[in-house]
Amino acid sequence: MTARPRTYRAVVAVAAGAALLAGCSDDKASAAPELPASTCFGAFTPTELAPFMGTGEEARVAGPADVRLSAGRKSAICNIYVDGKTRFFASAERLPQGQHFTWAPAVDEQKPEPLPFAENSKLWDGGAAIFLSCDGPTDAFELKLWLDGSTEHIEQGERRPLFAGLMKKYLDFARQQTGCGA
Repeated sequence: MTARPRTYRAVVAVAAGAALLAGCSDDKASAAPELPASTCFGAFTPTELAPFMGTGEEARVAGPADVRLSAGRKSAICNIYVDGKTRFFASAERLPQGQHFTWAPAVDEQKPEPLPFAENSKLWDGGAAIFLSCDGPTDAFELKLWLDGSTEHIEQGERRPLFAGLMKKYLDFARQQTGCGA
């Protein structure tokens, strides 16, 4: 038997070790968790929110079935958790007409830009928010919408367009459900 060079044996040993470790890996830990068919008030599909989920074993949606706000129900919050960590957050809050709203300094630190379809809005790499006045079927009110998500698995240049698209859909959905503009 001929002696093989030391580097050859080292390469074979490393390759064998990598193959052994790959065979022992848990496929579930590297897969994206499955989301329910309807997420966050029924406003978003699992496909739309998949970029935020990352990897994990269990996804859980916590929030009401809808975002129908009224004088008696002033807010709705939805969180999507993956293995206990928040990966996506959506909220809607109904405020009395004329209530003053101030953007949090943390939002301004993110170098936000306005959304092209909403006057009093902000869009940043980690979320989007809108504050608008609404004429409802029985009264006027202010509506604050907020989206936030874990962006660690999303390319930098894709974050703002993703949030802008989701907020456009959420705005239309929330207006219909809250009677904003009815």
